[in-house]
This record gives sequence, C-alpha cells and structure tokens, in this order.
Amino acid sequence: MPSLVWAMPGIPAFTVETDAAGNQDYTLTLQILLLMTGLTLLPAALIATTSFLRLIIVFALLRQALGTTSTPSNQVLIGLSLFLTLFIMSPVLDQIYDKAVAPYLEEQIQFKEALEIGAKPMHKFMLEQTREDDLAMFAEMGDVTLNDPETVPFKILIPAFMTSELKTAFQIGFMLFIPFLIIDLVVASLLMSMGMMMLSPMIISMPFKLMLFVLIDGWALVVGTMANSFVVAGAT
Repeated sequence: MPSLVWAMPGIPAFTVETDAAGNQDYTLTLQILLLMTGLTLLPAALIATTSFLRLIIVFALLRQALGTTSTPSNQVLIGLSLFLTLFIMSPVLDQIYDKAVAPYLEEQIQFKEALEIGAKPMHKFMLEQTREDDLAMFAEMGDVTLNDPETVPFKILIPAFMTSELKTAFQIGFMLFIPFLIIDLVVASLLMSMGMMMLSPMIISMPFKLMLFVLIDGWALVVGTMANSFVVAGAT
C-alpha cells in the first residue's frame, strides 16, 4: 500500500499548455507564483512607471521651501502622493482593466496576450510624459533604433521616463522656491538693518511663509496644478 501511494502521480504544479494557435497558457499555480513575485516589484514599478515620482519630489521640495523640516511628515506626503497617483492614473488603470484584466478573468484571452494588451496604455502614458531628448539619449546608449514611438521597448522608456520626471519635478520645485526665497531675503535684510544679526531669519520668516501659503490656498493650488499636468495626457 505505501508503495502504491508513492507511485501515484502528483498534481502538476508547473505546466504550460500550448493551443493550436501557438498561444501558451500557464497553470494556476504558476500564475499565482508569478503574481506573488510581481508584488515584490510593485514599489519599484510604482516609482518607475507612474506619476508618483514627480509628486513626491515636488511635495518634499515644497516642505523644504516652507522651512517646516518634518511637517507634514513623510507618511503624510507619501499617502497624499499615493492617492493622488491613483486619481491621476485612473484613466490608464481603467483601460488596463477593461481591455486586459476583465477579458482574462473571463477566459477570453490568454495570460501572455493580457499582459501585452495591458502594457499598451501604460506605455502610451509614459511615452507622453517623456522628453524626446531623454528618449534619444537612452536609445543611443542602448544601441536601439527608434522608428515608431509605439515600438519603444520598456528598457529604454522606463529610464527615459524617470529622467524626464526628475527634470520636471525640479523645475516645479524651483518655481515653488522663488516666493518663499523672496520672503527670506526681505526678512534677513530687515533684521540686518535693525542690527539683529544674532536672530535667525528662519524663525521670523516661517510664520509669514505659512500665512502666505494659507491665504492663497496653497495646497489646493499645488495639488490641482500637479493633477492637471497629467490629466490631459493620461485621459487620451
């Protein structure tokens, strides 16, 4: 009896089935393994392929311009960036679900086909946010010829997209710094003229910067501007 039990074949855990058209389908166990592996790369994918990178850098620079050091905290900025990213990326995510995820769950398309279809909306979003010179630079370094924008491989598009996002984020941060820098200069000049050189200008200027930011409804203005910088491209 024990020998018969050991001789019985087990449940195939990793199998790949190929249909008449040549499409390959993986077993549920292998799909779950791929999904769990993909979840470990989710934070990197969030930073590298969505609007999160630009948002978190701009909010961090804004906090530094205000001079509030750790207020709002990192958790608040990350939470705001995450939910704003979900809002900005919702048109792209809806396209991925409608064209790839839902048909795959209904077993209308294979896993590989769903992956290819789902990558197209994300590819289009990233391409619309990427500067041409950054794309050309990485294409030259990777020895890739760019004939059609839709055929740009992700190994070229992702670093070009991140470089463009960093440039845009620092440009926006520079514009945010200007009004607060003027307040710091005015306060420092007044303290110098009054002979109060031992008093830190940051202590005096911070209330004025906070008051200015509140009076112009700064958070709504910054968040709305950041969202509008993506919505047009993401909704097309």
